Amino acid sequence: MQEILTGLIVALDVVALYLLLPDVKRRLLLSLWTAILHMIFPIIGYTLGNWMLTLLTHWSNIISSVLLFFIGLQLILSTKNRQVIAIPIVILAITASLDTFSVSISFGMLNLQKHLFIMSAGIWTFVLSYISLHLAKSHIPLKGDVLKWIAGISLLTISILTFINSLDNT
Repeated sequence: MQEILTGLIVALDVVALYLLLPDVKRRLLLSLWTAILHMIFPIIGYTLGNWMLTLLTHWSNIISSVLLFFIGLQLILSTKNRQVIAIPIVILAITASLDTFSVSISFGMLNLQKHLFIMSAGIWTFVLSYISLHLAKSHIPLKGDVLKWIAGISLLTISILTFINSLDNT
């Protein structure tokens, strides 16, 4: 269940970003590309996380908690950055998908279900990014910052719970 919830959480960050882009011409292509990257980056992250797990068996839960904490914190702090820049679709999709790499490193270190998270992140991202790009074009007033705060606080909560569990297991 944690994998499905985190897949939704990383998709919320994309929704918050894509709600700010009313003039995207190829919304389906951008949504599909972002969803694919939300599935590729976790594969790399899980591989790296599993590799780190073999090296850092005793420290993995603490390290993954710290990683998740700072990802959540970065999401919250990014709500203050208001610059509007024209970015190509490929770069935009990669930028929007990088957080799944970091989250998946933590999940690889925690030995959570890789395929469930990857599928969840891809499906949630495709559906929600496509909907948010359509909503942005229709000029419906939605606040992307609220979604970033929800995603950031959710990742902070997961990181704290993971850290507490690692303390209980030692």
